[in-house]
Parts: sequence; C-alpha cells; structure tokens
Amino acid sequence: MTIYESLKAAPFNLTDAQVADIRSRIDTMPLADRVAQVFFLILLGDKPEDLELVLKMKPGGVTRFFSDDLDRETTQMQRIFDSLPIPPLVSADMEGSHLSFAFGTKVPNQMAFAAVDDPALTESCSALMAREGRTMGVTWSFTPVIDINAAFRSSIVGSRSYGSDVSRIERHALAHIEGLQSNGIAATVKHWPGEGYDDRDQHLVTTQNPLSIEEWQASFGRLYRAAFDAGVLSIMSAHIGFPAYMQSIDPDCGIDAYRPASINPALTTRLLREEMGFNGIVVSDATEMGGMSAWISHREMPTEVLRAGCDVILFSLDPEADMAQVRGSVESGSLPESRLNEAVARVLALKTVVGLLDGTHRPVTAETARARLRQPEDAALAEEAFRRAPTLVKDVNKTLPVSPQTHKRVLIIETGIRNALMGWENKPLDVADMLRAEGFEVQVYDKDTFEGPTYDPAKTDLVLYLMADESLNMKSHIYIDWFRMMGDFFRTTERPWHDIPTVMVGFGHPYFLYDAPRVPTYVNAYSTLPEMQQAVVDALTGKTPFVASSPVDAFCGQGQARY
Repeated sequence: MTIYESLKAAPFNLTDAQVADIRSRIDTMPLADRVAQVFFLILLGDKPEDLELVLKMKPGGVTRFFSDDLDRETTQMQRIFDSLPIPPLVSADMEGSHLSFAFGTKVPNQMAFAAVDDPALTESCSALMAREGRTMGVTWSFTPVIDINAAFRSSIVGSRSYGSDVSRIERHALAHIEGLQSNGIAATVKHWPGEGYDDRDQHLVTTQNPLSIEEWQASFGRLYRAAFDAGVLSIMSAHIGFPAYMQSIDPDCGIDAYRPASINPALTTRLLREEMGFNGIVVSDATEMGGMSAWISHREMPTEVLRAGCDVILFSLDPEADMAQVRGSVESGSLPESRLNEAVARVLALKTVVGLLDGTHRPVTAETARARLRQPEDAALAEEAFRRAPTLVKDVNKTLPVSPQTHKRVLIIETGIRNALMGWENKPLDVADMLRAEGFEVQVYDKDTFEGPTYDPAKTDLVLYLMADESLNMKSHIYIDWFRMMGDFFRTTERPWHDIPTVMVGFGHPYFLYDAPRVPTYVNAYSTLPEMQQAVVDALTGKTPFVASSPVDAFCGQGQARY
C-alpha cells in the first residue's frame, strides 16, 4: 500500500479527492517547502523574534503556550495564518490544570479525572477544552497521556497520567480522545513506547521501559491498541528505550537496546507501524530534551528523527540549520526523498482532517473569542470536576470535618507552588485566605520570622501541611524537603500529630505519604489551581463530601502509611 492509498484508511479516512489534492501539493512543492512542513516550532513567551522566526521559516506548525493577553494572542495567531502559505497546525498540551488556557475555562488534570472516575465527565471536559482550543486556532493536542503510574518517585508522570490501573487509564484515555476529536482537535497518545516504570525525567535523561514483551503487550500494548481502534490520529514517539524488544530482535544489539524510540526505527517503524499497524501521524517528543541530546549530536538529530519513522520534528532552537540539514540529507540520498514525502503527506492529511486545507478553520478575533470562552455551562462543568476530585486517602483519628468551632486556630505549613514552566518557585497558595473567609484564625509558618515553639497545643487547634508540587518537567524528583520547608534542623525533625490534629494535603504529586507515612490524615488533590484549593477547603470543612477514589497507591507500598 502506498502512502497515498493509506490516507484513505483509518484514522484519516480521506476521500479520493482529498488524497489527490495532497498528492498534487507534494508533487509541486519545492524541497525546501516540504522540509519546512515536517518542523514544528515553539512559541513559549512573548519575544518578537520568536514570532518573526515562525513567519520567516514557515513551518508546518507551531506549539503555543498561551499567555493571558487574549487580544495579543488572537492578533498573533491571525498574523501567523495570514503569513504562512499553508495554514499551520497549532498544538497545545491539553492536560488541564496550569496548562488550561489562562483566558479560558480551567479544568483539572488527568489524575483528578481518574480519581473522579467518571468517563462521561472526562469526555465532556475534554470536549470543553477542544471547543475553546479551536476558538484560539488550536487543532492538535498532545494528549492524552497514557503512561502508567508505576514508579511513585517519577516527577514527570505522576498527576499527568490517569493512574496505575490499566483499565482505568483505558476508559479515561478513550473518553479524552473522543472529547477532543469529535470537536475538531486531533488527539495524541503519549509517550511511546510507554513511560512510568522509570522514575527519571526524559527531559533530563533517556528513560527506559523495563517490561518484558509479554508484560508490555498486556499493559502498554493494550492501551495503544485501544487508542488505535478508537481512531486516535497521532502518537508521540518519545526519548524512551525498550530493551526487551530490541534484544528480542538481536540479543547482541549492545547499546542499541537502550536507544530511544524517537531515533529508533525498530521501535517507531517496525513495532509501531508494521507490527501494531498504526496508520496515523507520528510526532517526536521535543528534540531539545536531554533524553535526545544524551544520545545524538544536534547536527544529526533532524534526519535521524525522520529516519526512525517520525513524521514531525517537534521544536528546533535553530530551524534554519536544522532544515538545511534535512535538505542536505535528502539531496545526498542519506535520507530517501520518499521518506520525507511520506511524512509530508501525513502532515497534510492531518491538516485536511482538522479543516485547514479547505479553509474551514481559522482563528477568530478577540471579540469573537470572548463571546465563546468561559461559557456559564462550561464553568459549571469544570466546577463539578474540581468539586468531585479531592481524595481522602486516610483519616485514622477521624479529624475531619473541621470547623471554626472545633479547630479554630490553624497553623499552615506550605511549600508554595513550584512550577518550572510558569517560573514559580514558591508562589503562595490561597488556602489561608479561604479558611479565614470561613471564620478560622490562620497563621502561615514563615521559617525566617517564626518565633517560639513550632507546634504549641495551647495556641494551635490544627496543623495543616500543604504540599504544592505538580508533576511537571525539569524536577528530577518530587519529595518533601523538610529542611527547606522548616528552615531549622530541630524544627525539621519535629512531628506535631501526637499533640495536635494534623492534616496533610498533596496538591499535585500524589505520593507525599512516602516522606510522611505516619501523618494521620492525608488528602490528595492533584492540582494547585485555586479552583482545586477551594474544592479541598470545602471538603475539609464538610461542605462537600469526599467521593473520589485514589487512582494510584498513595501509600507507596508502605504498610505503616495505612495506619
């Protein structure tokens, strides 16, 4: 089957006329323009030179991390569409929480939806994100994450996933895909060939999937096949190795056993396309990540990504040099022109599916966007998701609910929100003010100014530890840094719960019990958004019941943590 014949099959399902249009475009497109179509550039901040680079290089698409300036965002997106000869795919990571649109309706992240475990709600909120994304010009989401939360020390999977149970992951991933693709956004399952058993971060190091082939087929293989059967349009090939598969091909493959899928033809072409039959588009994970650069010189990377079987090269810090490198590889014959054309055909097929090539999709004006974003019914839907997500993991002393009558004087010890993407190191939470509004007297611990005994039962009715660290990139590991939080050796080693009722809340990472297994009351809330903080306050005070179930082993395998 030729590439053009394959476009008529799932998941693209193009007509003869649409395929003929794609073929005509490729036949008449200069080499430089075809090369540009397989590159995705990033627009992360507000530097004018980044936008000018996109307008100059005319890539196949851009990934935009949107600011809160709606006028600026809509104007910039319209300028991009007006300047590029072929309308670009615009991608975003629709993972919820702080990756929600700042000017749109914020929704929880994947693990929160898994805790609620209502696939209909997951689908509805995914559809909500898709509708608002289309309004902003987005047509491709690099979600859902279908990694398995097996290694609790992983900082990069954690609350971004649907948990550790394959069945729960499958039903929510399929709901996520349906919500996106039925509303005009191409979905992407990631991170191929499967993350979650290695507790490191592929942004920093090449990670490995340690499963046997049989174990992989029963878990990740099952998840990917279900997504393919559901018609998912794309997959992200990541900087993850799969030694068991490579050694099954060649027991003497040596270091190649650990070669990441993003530059590994055996994983991204042989296993994914030939054995599993995936016919959609394959995008590499970000090529600037340490999991890639640890393996290959950046000078070789673009060609190797295409040679491995990826159709889109995600991000480039030097697109002029990278595009020139791919053109040179095609001209020299080291990269077959047919492989480039195959990649371009899939890029154009995806653009056809989401309505770019026939002109049915364009970003709207700020005025139109304001009329479509944050609709009352969407806000109500999101509020329901937040309200249902907080999860009571344990309450051995029956401390909850709390009230100003029973626990009036509250001491809060918090980490502050840490978010590398947002540039936050210790952004204060809003819980203290929310509790004050309920009538509590609240003191927030400050390690630099706090005087006297840290935990004084004569002055404190409740100690509330708030851990605000979401599962995001560039963290290596997430844990309770007691000394950093308390600022003094002796205060670092004190534990108050023998004398004062004590509650710990994990906003984001769901595994803080590993570092505090004896805390008597523990709640997971998965996201640091203000909406989730309010949902937790409402649950702690008994306004709303705890109804969610943990999608992971929050006890981290520790027997003592259950008591």
